[in-house]
Amino acid sequence: MSDYQKPLPIITDENRLYWNYARKHELRMQRCAQCGYIRFPVSILCPKCHSLEFEWSRLSGKGVIYSFVIYHTAYHPAYRDEIPYVVAIIQLAEGPRMESNILDCKVEEVKIDLPVEVVFKDITEIITLPQFKLVN
Repeated sequence: MSDYQKPLPIITDENRLYWNYARKHELRMQRCAQCGYIRFPVSILCPKCHSLEFEWSRLSGKGVIYSFVIYHTAYHPAYRDEIPYVVAIIQLAEGPRMESNILDCKVEEVKIDLPVEVVFKDITEIITLPQFKLVN
C-alpha cells in the first residue's frame, strides 16, 4: 500500500468521518436531521433547508451509472498503466451522486444506467477509496 503514487484525497476536519467510515468499508454520507436530505460532498449545512444538524447515515452502496468518461490519455504519470480507465458519476439509490471509478470490467461494457455497487480499495493505512463495479 505504501508505494501508491496517485493523488490522494485531502482529509480535513469536515470530511474526516467520511474517510473513517470508508476505512471501515462503510459508505456513509450526511443526512440532514431537519429535512432528511442526503448530501455529498460533505458540507457544514444542508443545501436544501440550511440546517446545521445532521447524522452520518449508512448507504446501501448501490446505484447506477449516471454519466462517464473513458480516459485514453494519462494526464498524471501514475495513471500510465491504467489506460484506458473509466471515471463515472454514480447516482446512488439514496439520491446523491458521486464521482468514482468503475473497476474490473472492460471499458466497452460501461453504459449509462447500468447498475453498480460500491467496493472499497484500501490504498494507505489512512485512505480507503470507495469505488464501483458493475452488478451482474
